[in-house]
Amino acid sequence: MEEMEEELKCPVCGSFYREPIILPCSHNLCQACARNILVQTPESESPQSRRASGSGVSDYDYLDLDKMSLYSEADSGYGSYGGFASAPTTPCQKSPNGVRVFPPAMPPPATHLSPALAPVPRNSCITCPQCHRSLILDDRGLRGFPKNRVLEGVIDRYQQSKAAALKCQLCEKAPKEATVMCEQCDVFYCDPCRLRCHPPRGPLAKHRLVPPAQGRVSRRLSPRKVSTCTDHELENHSMYCVQCKMPVCYQCLEEGKHSSHEVKALGAMWKLHKSQLSQALNGLSDRAKEAKEFLVQLRNMVQQIQENSVEFEACLVAQCDALIDALNRRKAQLLARVNKEHEHKLKVVRDQISHCTVKLRQTTGLMEYCLEVIKENDPSGFLQISDALIRRVHLTEDQWGKGTLTPRMTTDFDLSLDNSPLLQSIHQLDFVQMKASSPVPATPILQLEECCTHNNSATLSWKQPPLSTVPAEGYILELDDGNGGQFREVYVGKETMCTVDGLHFNSTYNARIKAFNKTGVSQYSKTLVLQTSEGCSFEPQSAPYTQLVDIKKLLAVAWFAFDPGSAHSDIIFSNDNLTVTCSSYDDRVVLGKTGFSKGVHYWELTVDRYDNHPDPAFGVARIDVMKDVMLGKDDKAWAITEGGIAKGATIGVLLDLNRKTLTFFINDEQQGPIAFENVEGLFFPAVSLNRNVQVTLHTGLPVPDFYSSRASIA
Repeated sequence: MEEMEEELKCPVCGSFYREPIILPCSHNLCQACARNILVQTPESESPQSRRASGSGVSDYDYLDLDKMSLYSEADSGYGSYGGFASAPTTPCQKSPNGVRVFPPAMPPPATHLSPALAPVPRNSCITCPQCHRSLILDDRGLRGFPKNRVLEGVIDRYQQSKAAALKCQLCEKAPKEATVMCEQCDVFYCDPCRLRCHPPRGPLAKHRLVPPAQGRVSRRLSPRKVSTCTDHELENHSMYCVQCKMPVCYQCLEEGKHSSHEVKALGAMWKLHKSQLSQALNGLSDRAKEAKEFLVQLRNMVQQIQENSVEFEACLVAQCDALIDALNRRKAQLLARVNKEHEHKLKVVRDQISHCTVKLRQTTGLMEYCLEVIKENDPSGFLQISDALIRRVHLTEDQWGKGTLTPRMTTDFDLSLDNSPLLQSIHQLDFVQMKASSPVPATPILQLEECCTHNNSATLSWKQPPLSTVPAEGYILELDDGNGGQFREVYVGKETMCTVDGLHFNSTYNARIKAFNKTGVSQYSKTLVLQTSEGCSFEPQSAPYTQLVDIKKLLAVAWFAFDPGSAHSDIIFSNDNLTVTCSSYDDRVVLGKTGFSKGVHYWELTVDRYDNHPDPAFGVARIDVMKDVMLGKDDKAWAITEGGIAKGATIGVLLDLNRKTLTFFINDEQQGPIAFENVEGLFFPAVSLNRNVQVTLHTGLPVPDFYSSRASIA
């Protein structure tokens, strides 16, 4: 009921209605407030003059708003009359409810009558504070407006429900809590006021005093006063005029005021209007219910916005941190190159210092020896060695003259870092596109009857829901690694069917699909479980059949290519992604498109081009291996880098995840017994190379005979 309180307050005084009256516009005012906002109008606008001229036909004459406006165009409130000399210009005021009202046009005369009975100024006008309609009162004054008994009853019940304790009605200043109520006087008393105003003697001794709570109940149950006619105060309302939309009494009907109007019984119209109000309330109740649900939705949006903000900020921080990490890694690589150049320069200069030092020591020794020989006085002995010494001196001098005294290395570093494109990219870093207000596509539906597996490939088909109205620009198909790991994107495009090759044999995969458009992506579809076949195997000549069954479960062939999606950007692909080279002099890593977590797998790589003695590396790696260093430089790759590799060479890689070993072959010859042991997890075929090397991948190959025979015997 607290939300109803504003309906029970007067728009002028801001307090609960006291003796409310109903204006012709159906709004309510307190009687006292109605008298306070009366304004006197010119004589020419009086009802008598209008009726005399034949222009007035109603009981209430509304003012012509074109001639006299009560609006203030600046603030849409109430202003003062400005078009009549007889009406003084009076500034408007604001009520406690914020409604602009007129102050009294003149001081009320000193009288002991009630506001309804007190005389009002002649030709008075009243303006509704809510709808701004103005009307001129007739001779009845405020008595011409009906009293709103229903509103009084509602206010009475509301105040009784809100009152924590009943107060004395006779206390002059701060009312004390009432202790009794007189049923005959219908007054609540505190103890001092009861002894002073209601002594228990004389005629008052027969009055019945009850506790305040009981008095509240008896007052609530007492019959309410019957509304009387405004024109005939002694007559009760008994009929209802449909045209005038007001209750009337029999005397009004006898006087002929409603002779041509449709009149119905008061009780019947009361029930009819109650029914109409109930029906209207049903529709309003539905709207209120929708408004409450909408408020819940808005509050949920506030929570969702806060959560999305935290998530978006975390994502932004992660992306910026990734850029910083990449920059730090690149910084470390560049510093390593600078340190390498630094060490090379120091080595060359120090070698030249050492060489010159030795040469200078030899030259100095030869000079000192020659000076001592010149000091000898034996001509024959001098001539025996002089020719040889002269040749040695000239030879030594010639050795110093062939660029020996020129530095072999400059002090400058012939390296220049061009960071302007990166700085420009950082300055231009911004959000590409905000999400539009249009909806995302509906979740695709996998068509189970068209999904199947064959050997190590799987075919999946999907469609949009039949009732979907939002078009999809494409679809994203994701599969896990066949070992319960994370999902990876295997297809992005507009088609609704896709075949994925190169899966593990005898493995269980989980597949899911989602749609996307410019706004965003849909929810994932239901997960589909796929089982690949046991695979193709070979039959070794000397292996017993009983062990061949186990070998079939262990050995299988797989077809795959290099993966452009995970490779370094400098890798160049050709031949349906089976041949790769590089555009950089630095080593770059490329992975195969298929990962292995169990079974025995063998593939080969042939060297198509091999210039200037590069250092290619072949082996296996994990998915998060570093792509800009030689394969095997970190702890996420296992590789071979030397051992007879040249143009035309064939490198074989045998990954036995059942034994957890990795073995390499060059031109069909095994390189050592086993290269690596305890190899466990998910591995991808991997190669690192630079622009001087080109290799081609060969897959779907059986395991070498000697190894499979050994596996069968084991």
